[in-house]
Amino acid sequence: MGILVSILVGAVAGWLADLVFKRFSFSLFAEILLGIAGGFVGGWIFGRDGSILDQILTAFVGAVIILGIAALIKGARRTT
Repeated sequence: MGILVSILVGAVAGWLADLVFKRFSFSLFAEILLGIAGGFVGGWIFGRDGSILDQILTAFVGAVIILGIAALIKGARRTT
């Protein structure tokens, strides 16, 4: 059950983060992976575990951080 919840939370958080960064367009699988990775990053930063909504928010913030770093790296590659 924990894996299924992580996938669901990751999918929602990855989709929301993809909406924020509209220039990136990922597949559903990539969004799920991004959201799960964002959950780890957000959990590491905030260090809390709570309701589903709290987990989605934490994963969303982590996914936005990951996408922001990717945008910086991609932007840095364009200029050089």
